[in-house]
Parts: sequence; C-alpha cells; structure tokens
Amino acid sequence: MEPLTRALFAPVPRGRVAAFRTLVYLFVFLDLLIFTPWVRSHASVPGELYQPLLVGRLLPLPTPTPLLVHGVFWVLLVTALAAATGRAPRLLGWTVFALYFEWMVIAMSYGKVDHDRFGFLVALAALATVGRARHGDATLTEAGGWALRVTQISVVCTYFLAAFAKLRFGGIDWVTSSVLARAIIRRGTDLADLIAQVPYLLILAQFGIVAFELLSPLIFVVRDRWRYRGIAFFYGFHVVTYATITISFAPHLVAMTAFLPLERVRPIEWVRRRFARTPAAAGT
Repeated sequence: MEPLTRALFAPVPRGRVAAFRTLVYLFVFLDLLIFTPWVRSHASVPGELYQPLLVGRLLPLPTPTPLLVHGVFWVLLVTALAAATGRAPRLLGWTVFALYFEWMVIAMSYGKVDHDRFGFLVALAALATVGRARHGDATLTEAGGWALRVTQISVVCTYFLAAFAKLRFGGIDWVTSSVLARAIIRRGTDLADLIAQVPYLLILAQFGIVAFELLSPLIFVVRDRWRYRGIAFFYGFHVVTYATITISFAPHLVAMTAFLPLERVRPIEWVRRRFARTPAAAGT
C-alpha cells in the first residue's frame, strides 16, 4: 500500500492548488454563461419529459421547475466567483460542487449525456476537501496533492473508458466504421472536408483514437518531461477535434490542467510588476 499512498498523496505546492482552484471556479462561471446557457431553457420544459440520470433517481433529486433552474443558475454564478477568491474554501467549495452537480443533472436528463464533465466534477469535489491555499505559496500539501491526483485519474479514465465504450458497443468494427465520416457530415468544418477526401485517412484516425485512449494510462508511468509532452499531445488532439468537428471538451481541458505546474502562472503578480515598472519608467 505504501507505493499507492505515495502516488495518491504526493505533495504539491499550495500555490498550484490555489491556481487550479481559481481556474476551475472561474470556468464554472463562464460555463453557465457561454457553454451551457441552454440548460436554462429546461425551466420551461414539461416535467413529464424529465428522465433523471440514475443518480437523480437514487438521491432523489426534484423535477426541474422555473424556480429551481433559475435559482441554481444565479446562486451558482455568485458562489463560483466567491470560491475563485479562495475564501471559505470548504464551505464555498462544497456549495459550488452541489449546485454544479444539480446543474449537470438538469442538463443531462433530457436524452443527451456528455462525457466531458466527469473529470471536472471530480475536480470540484476534490477541491472542496482542501483547505486554504494562497497563490505563490511554495509550501507542500498532501491534501492538495490528493485532489490533483484524483482529478488526473478521472481525466485519464475519461479517455480509457471512452475506448472501452467504443469496443463494448461497437465492437472491433468501430475502428473500420464510418463514425468520423458521419460526424463530418453532421458538423464538419472546411478542414474536415479536406481531410475526408484523403483515402483511408479517417479509418487510420479511428485506429489512432482507440489506440491513444487505451494507452492513455501510461501518462502516469513516464518521466515528467515525457508526461508534459503527453499532456501537450492530449491538448493537441482536442485542438484537432475542435478544428474538424467543432467539439470543444472545454471542462475536460480545464480539469487536465491538474497535470501542469500552474503555480508558475501568476497573472496577478505579473500585473503588479507591470504597474510597478510604469511609474519608474515615467520618472526617468
């Protein structure tokens, strides 16, 4: 158990947790306004069309009403911004997680379930277990390390289980099917149309996608330098996906920053330095 414990609780700088926390909670705010504003339309959908996910039936969660949907929307906007400041990390963290969880149940209980939210939901739950963390703080924290590690595991599970689902429901024939061709017909870009004209390229791409997803857990056993290159490949994969069939996976990409040394990105300090230099430059 000792190697497993070391892997799950490997300490990280508190500054990394603080940066990740700010990024995640700011994305919640943007998600409601930019990526999933359509969820608010479910407030006017008849209740009989609501078919809750399994978790919504087990808890059980209420059938969405105008008051519930709009209430979750506005309270979540406010609490997400408050949580991004790092204040009351557990209270606000659990509040944001519970509200966003309900927001996702409302979103996905009408016939369409996206799998790009799994890692992000895990990140919200894990961050709520971590105490205070300040930007730039180099003090190591095992609790923060655990939060980032379980987020990383959930990100990789998103890939690996996607391959498992492809092979479970489509069989080995999935890789030689017309899945990508149909996606390009439905929502392809001009770049995708060019790619589709190359013989057998889409079939090779499907082989590559399944291989990449099945091998994704190797990201945990390679050295840091190769791990960062692997994460860069993951991001590149999603850039190509968006450029060809306009699927963004935005929440998943935010969760994947758990692999990165975010403590080195300190925009507030950069702004302070910029303003500190300006008066000195003016004086000369």
